[in-house]
Amino acid sequence: MAVKVVCQNKKAYHDYHIEATYDAGMVLSGPEVKSLRAGKANMRDGYVQINDRGEAMMYNVHISFYTFATHNPNEPLRVRKLLLHKREIRKLIGKLKEKGLALIPLKIYFNEKGKAKVELGLARGKKQYDKRDALKEKQSDREVQRAMRHNPK
Repeated sequence: MAVKVVCQNKKAYHDYHIEATYDAGMVLSGPEVKSLRAGKANMRDGYVQINDRGEAMMYNVHISFYTFATHNPNEPLRVRKLLLHKREIRKLIGKLKEKGLALIPLKIYFNEKGKAKVELGLARGKKQYDKRDALKEKQSDREVQRAMRHNPK
């Protein structure tokens, strides 16, 4: 069984410089897992904070209702606890105290064992001119690829 990506935060790579990535488990209920397997998730405005008890909590990640669930419907935007090792959390607390760094979810996926995981990115916000430079570079790369396809010599 291969890794199955449920959803990605494509906007994150446009808005942030990703400095490091971490994988974390999620505490989910049964209908939420079923909904994820159906691909019903959105993480556009999601972010992660570490509370005063040393727990990583994920906010504003929308996991839709599972339509065939008969009981225990969950709130789609509820706060979800993330499962990280204590040393990773301590390292993240130190990093997040730096100015301008944020912890954001990059993608939700199912690993080889079938467990739902979230990839977190330690991100620093881009300036407007950085975004323009990235778009120009991407467009020039696309033009080079297009030219190479038409002139294979």
